[in-house]
Amino acid sequence: MKQYHIGLTEDDAGLYCILPGDPGRCEKIAGYLDNPHFVAANREFTTWSGTLNGERVLVTSTGIGGPSAAIAMEELSAIGVDTFIRVGTCGGISMNVKSSDIIIPTSAIRFEGTSKEYAPIEFPATADFSVVKALTEAAEELGFRWHTGVVQCKDSFYGQHNPHRMPASYDLLNRWEAWKKLGVLASEMESAALFVVASTLGVKCAAVLNVVWNQERKAAGYNEPDCFDTDRAIRTAINAMSLIIEYNNAHKEEFNNHENSCNG
Repeated sequence: MKQYHIGLTEDDAGLYCILPGDPGRCEKIAGYLDNPHFVAANREFTTWSGTLNGERVLVTSTGIGGPSAAIAMEELSAIGVDTFIRVGTCGGISMNVKSSDIIIPTSAIRFEGTSKEYAPIEFPATADFSVVKALTEAAEELGFRWHTGVVQCKDSFYGQHNPHRMPASYDLLNRWEAWKKLGVLASEMESAALFVVASTLGVKCAAVLNVVWNQERKAAGYNEPDCFDTDRAIRTAINAMSLIIEYNNAHKEEFNNHENSCNG
């Protein structure tokens, strides 16, 4: 059955998918795959497909925020995808995080609404360890400056960037100070929802984020150019997915050999 929002069927899918937010990034990401081609587009969901190490990999955009990201993951999982890497952008919070750095979240603060309709708030939004490991190995091999740790996930972009004009400014400002004291690396808008939905569905998900800017460093007087180029995050995701596929294929062959020896 064709999925209602993404417009894909089981015939379109493999086991692996890269999830950018921006539909405009799908073609660029797919360009790193073998035999890239357009598959479908509906609303904020654009899909390209290609192969990596002989395995089909989808690139599907999620749009902005948790609700549409959750829909994309739900429908992709329904057609067979079980490993996801979000490729996105973020704004730094920690003073150690500079523009153009790469962040690979280990978990996300659930300061958004989508995940609350999946799991009680006490349940953590945690990335899959094996995918995080592949991303850190890829970033290290590529020579990028990278960080792992906690990110904050929000629903309101302008609640962060112009909190003083919000009626809820007292809460937004106090929580921002808490994030800083807790060593939170950065702020973004999709990872918490994706991590919790992945736990709900029993699939694997992690993320790699390009740091566009750091408002705390700017406020402290550091002069750093904003970095809108997501190429580092994209290349990290592609290399990590390649490592994951290599590992899975090698262990699948080992498993088959073991099964055959047992059956023999």
